[in-house]
Order: sequence, then structure tokens, then C-alpha cells
Amino acid sequence: MLSGVLGGLVVLVLGAILISTDVIDTGDDRTVVRQSPITQTTSESDGDGRTVRDIYKREARGVVFVEAEGVSDEPSIFGTPNEGTATGSGFVIDEQGTILTNAHVVSGAENVTVSFTEEGDAIDAEVKGVDASTDLAVLKIDPDDVENLVAMPLGDSSQVEVGDPVVAIGNPFGFTRTVTTGIVSALQRQIEAPNGFPIRNVIQTDASINPGNSGGPLLDADGRVIGINSQIATGGGQGSVGIGFAVPINTAKSLLPELREGGEIERAYLGVTMADVTENVAAELDLPVDHGALVQEVAEGGPADDAGLRGAGASATGGIAGGGDVIVKVDGEQIDNSDDVAAAIEDNDPGDTVEIEYYRGADRETAKVRLGERPDTLDTGGSQPQAPEDDGGGLFPLP
Repeated sequence: MLSGVLGGLVVLVLGAILISTDVIDTGDDRTVVRQSPITQTTSESDGDGRTVRDIYKREARGVVFVEAEGVSDEPSIFGTPNEGTATGSGFVIDEQGTILTNAHVVSGAENVTVSFTEEGDAIDAEVKGVDASTDLAVLKIDPDDVENLVAMPLGDSSQVEVGDPVVAIGNPFGFTRTVTTGIVSALQRQIEAPNGFPIRNVIQTDASINPGNSGGPLLDADGRVIGINSQIATGGGQGSVGIGFAVPINTAKSLLPELREGGEIERAYLGVTMADVTENVAAELDLPVDHGALVQEVAEGGPADDAGLRGAGASATGGIAGGGDVIVKVDGEQIDNSDDVAAAIEDNDPGDTVEIEYYRGADRETAKVRLGERPDTLDTGGSQPQAPEDDGGGLFPLP
């Protein structure tokens, strides 16, 4: 009975929406209201703004439906198995047929195809490069296989501000080229990559994105791509609750040269897990400073371990554990939190040596650390916080 009631609600609500937007002709007289432009996204905008209709008519032609066969059937770190075929979205970024999408859509696939319309033929796509650490992948198609290939313009995600209007285009639940709108809800969020490492500086949006939007573009008011839709937060369901996350397009632009060539992205690795030091944390754990990054665990045999840094070990309560070293400087730059350490390490290459200043108890010490190469996956030893079991909520990729 419940399913029947819910189904009726869907039909009734959908009908109301269609009528209110004049998709269904009720026979009544109607007034056509001109659609207002979206407010400009950045100070660099050079026009009076474009309507969602304008953006959709032009840019949606560059959005593709991605289907990947032969992906791993092992459960992912997000707890959802890939059933042998993954579907998602992607978008064309140049006239040579280069397409950006999410790594979790195509990683491990034996065969990948893209299509530009629901009725269009599936076109073979080659996976050129995959970077699990940013959940990005580059595909390549033969541009001659597509009539009037449209490349989507890439914006500058560093210019995005909270409150800016955005447009998302993708294929949620298989409904091709669906457009939704919203705003930038927050910046500098952090989500978990498919290999367990954090993706930083992520854009949060309330534009409705759902399974199938994964890999599709998030655009600004001028129709420029500012992010790649990757994950949603849920309250236990599978649909959008108005909290979505997009990997910044500037992250993708920095990796494109290597991913286009099929190169492997090498990243420096320190080999620690950390917690932010705040005034409250410092007071509770009796730390000598009220800022910095408190080392929780040190990877055995990793660069930090070789340099003699010590971690606190896992907390019995699942919270922040005391007793580890507190990192306060990296190469002379002050460290206020764990993100600062990550940012300082990311500026280096594997094999580089950095100087780390830290407190061990009340003593301030210095260590030279020769950075290693980040492993393929992050082994957390099960210490990562999990989503609450009572509601099943959490962060999930958009398959």
C-alpha cells in the first residue's frame, strides 16, 4: 500500500511541476514571462548574464553519458560494489575529443563507451589516464565519430565564491542531460577519494545531483565548468538532500597534461594521520601550543617513521588521542592545522627533503624528512570514522 501511495505522490507532484512550467498545455490562457539571467558568478564576467536555458542550449551538447563495463565487482571504500557495469556522466573539453569524468566511473573498466543523446550510438572511448587520488579520469574519443562536437569552456574555480549561482548537467538515474540549478553552498570542503586519501578544496553545492551525475560538469553563470560533480551526502537514502560535492576544475587542469598522455601522477608522501589542534583540544590534552597538527598515527616504515616522528595511536573512544608529536612548522612555514601540513607536502615531489618542527611534550624539536611516493591506497587500519549505523548516512560517490 505504501508503495502505491508514494507512486501516486510522485505522479501528482510531477504533474503539478509540469503544469506550472507550461510543459503540459491545460488549455488555459497563459502569460509568457521572460526568463531572468543568472546573477554573475565572478568579477571577471563580461556580460549581463545568461539564462539557464541559454547555458543548456549551448553547453549541454558537450555532456556525455558514460558506460563502463568490466569494472571491479569488489566493494568500494564507500561500501557499494560495482556490479560489473558503471554509468555516469562526462564532458568534452577540447575539439580533439578529450573527455573528463570521475575515476570511480571508469576505473578498472575493460570497455568504455559514451553517447551524446539518448537515441545516439554508443561511441568507443579510450581511458587515457586515471587519478584515484582526485577521482578524475580522462577519456578520448575519435572526434570524427561525432557531428558538431562541442567542447565545454573551462572556468577558474579559484574565483568561485559562496552564494554564486551554479548549473549542473548530467544523467541522474539514466535521465540524459538533466539540468538542475543551485548555488555554491561552501568552499574548501574535504571528501574521500576512491583510494582513501582526502580530496581538498572541494566545492559544495545545493544543486540537485544524484547517482548518474557523477563526472558531469558544475558550471557558473557564464556556462564555464568550475567543478566535476563527484559525491553526495545522504541521510540514509540514495537521492539528493541538497548537499553535493564537486572536484574543482583547477585541480583537473593541473593534471590534464599528464592524464592526457596516460602518465601516472606521482605525489609526495609523509606517512602520518593527523588531527587539528584547537584551543579546546590543546586545553583538553595539555598541549604546549593551541595550533598545529597532532600526529595520530605514523605509517610503519614510512618517511615520518624513518625520521623518528611519533604518533599517539588510536583513541579508545574514537576521538582525538594525545601523546603524539605536534607539527608546528614545515620548511619554515607555520602550521595551524592538518590541512596546512598536507598543502606543504603537496608542493614537493617524492624524494624531496623537508624540515619539520614539532613539539614532543614540552620540547621543541626538528627533523629532516625525505618524502616518499604516495601508495596506491591509504591503509587506515580501520581507524577512519564511519557513517552512523542508525541512519546509514554518509558521503557516497555518484555511480
